[in-house]
Amino acid sequence: MAKSSVEYVYGINSCFEVIRGGKRKIYKAFLGERSVNNPRIKKLADFLTKNGVAIEWTNRERLNQLSGVTDNQGAVIRASVYKYDTLESVVGSERILLLDNVEDPHNVGAILRSAEIFGFNTILLPLKGVPEIYPSVIKVSAGACEHLKIVREANSNSYVRKLQEEHRYKVMALDEKGSVDIKNAAKTVRDRILLVIGGEDRSVGQYILNRADIVASIDQSGKINSLNASVAAGIAMFVLGGKDAS
Repeated sequence: MAKSSVEYVYGINSCFEVIRGGKRKIYKAFLGERSVNNPRIKKLADFLTKNGVAIEWTNRERLNQLSGVTDNQGAVIRASVYKYDTLESVVGSERILLLDNVEDPHNVGAILRSAEIFGFNTILLPLKGVPEIYPSVIKVSAGACEHLKIVREANSNSYVRKLQEEHRYKVMALDEKGSVDIKNAAKTVRDRILLVIGGEDRSVGQYILNRADIVASIDQSGKINSLNASVAAGIAMFVLGGKDAS
């Protein structure tokens, strides 16, 4: 069965960012007719009109049917599917983030939101084991996906091997058993860095841990010995610094 060439992005922030990002062709917007006086919906409607996007005011049932969810906030956009970048086109980025075994779409979206904020603007997703950039991921990311360069063309091990061997990236894997605290590890990083984040049920794969130049951990003093994957990723990216790091 052929994959659809269109998808329905939902959520007010996501709808704003899918326009601002300029990655996609926009076909039409659907807004809740009962939300016509909602200040955020009115602002979105004005923004859509200024950008030449046709608007259809419709009922809640129609919005739910189009988006496939009930938490669409009364805003849905029909657009071309998410456009991924290629690995070759992003080589040269100073900071690259690889998600390995991050299976929860909510965590993926939250990590991408932090990545955009902290300047990790290049993201690698493996073909298996990590969700694609679905509308649900876009909503959790508050539309941040639309401003990131996201690659999805190989497995995690291949990304690591290629960037390490051919492009001289330093690989830093985040693991709770890492021997170096992330704050100390950050002091040693001056060159291109590939940061690898694992999931909560399955952490960074052993192959990558074995190849990593640095296996870093986040120092903790509480009684609970693990962090949510998205929180750990946000801490690591903040400490390492993004696009302005040198």
